[in-house]
Amino acid sequence: MVGGSLSVFPSLASAQAKTVLRIGYQKYGTLTLLKGTGALDTRLAAQGIDVKWTEFPAGPQLLEGLNVGSIDFGTVGEAPPIFAQAAGADLLYVGNEPPAPGSEAVIVPKNSPLKTAADLKGKKIVLNKGSNVHYLLVKVLEKAGIAYKDIEVIYLAPADARAAFERGSVDAWVIWDPFLAAAQKQLDARILVDGKGIVSNHQFYLAARPYAQKHPDILRVVLEEIAKVDEWGSKNLKEVTAVLTAQLGLDASIVDLATKRFSFGVKPISEQVIKEQQSIADAFFDLKLIPKKISIKDVVWLSPGTK
Repeated sequence: MVGGSLSVFPSLASAQAKTVLRIGYQKYGTLTLLKGTGALDTRLAAQGIDVKWTEFPAGPQLLEGLNVGSIDFGTVGEAPPIFAQAAGADLLYVGNEPPAPGSEAVIVPKNSPLKTAADLKGKKIVLNKGSNVHYLLVKVLEKAGIAYKDIEVIYLAPADARAAFERGSVDAWVIWDPFLAAAQKQLDARILVDGKGIVSNHQFYLAARPYAQKHPDILRVVLEEIAKVDEWGSKNLKEVTAVLTAQLGLDASIVDLATKRFSFGVKPISEQVIKEQQSIADAFFDLKLIPKKISIKDVVWLSPGTK
């Protein structure tokens, strides 16, 4: 009777057996586009797998969700997985998009007296701690010959950072698209310096290690669907703008500007990308922004059958 009890309630048995993929996404990038098309949900539903989408304000918050077990998969910039790994998160890199250095920048108010990166010395700069733009600021300062300690960094999430920027309580804001595009279009913000020639700004796909080990087949499907939407998106920017405008609730002109700075073409994590991420991790350790040295190659996912 005990062994066959669930067969008396087939709907309960089905519910308990249901596999779920919980995805964390942000207001940017291919995952938001994939969510908008519904392609992944449809393909996995045919295999009896539910997809649950949760929006996060930025990468560090998303990876905190992954670390505590509220999501299984998500997309972030370069810095968040480094901070998360250093804090003990059990994550794996499963893929990345090509560089998009123009999608992040240090911006100032239109009439700011700051003209070059060298003018940032001694200034108040706001950013989301541990986000991709954190490394951009480190490299911008380095290139301008300014020590990190010679600026005042204020850590705020994008919405609060924008409010501080609008009030004039900070001198500069380091931010990514579409918040960057929105600041340009709505606030007339001026780009002091963007990532071109300074950083790569990869978009990374991360998974919780336990989920990747248990469901490698699902991750392969996700990456296949990301590749499909990437290929379509690279050839149909107007349609991408339309889908993202509906998803993000932003004006089409803002989304269009951000979309033009996107990169498309998901790839497995290469030795070169691992090397770049390691350089970022080492820089953060040297600045005492993370508590210990970490090894990026230790957290790169190899799909079963991959050599």
